[in-house]
Amino acid sequence: MIEINYVTLIGLAAASLTTIAFLPQVIKTWKSQSAKDLSFGTFSIFSSGVILWLVYGILIGDLPIILANAITLLLAGTLVYFKLTFKD
Repeated sequence: MIEINYVTLIGLAAASLTTIAFLPQVIKTWKSQSAKDLSFGTFSIFSSGVILWLVYGILIGDLPIILANAITLLLAGTLVYFKLTFKD
């Protein structure tokens, strides 16, 4: 069972802020239907790192790492998808 204490709460707050940081880019790219300024390489490598962080978080049972990286993977993966599908 994962214990929620002040250390976990700090981790959740940090995870929330760094994850939410991707939201404006996803919204902007979706609204503009343009991903020409996004680097496919950067987001592909970043997404690979996030997958590894997610696996790590699952293996050690760390809730902030699991939640942050699951959501970040969804957002970064969305940007990779936009880069592949939007014709600039």
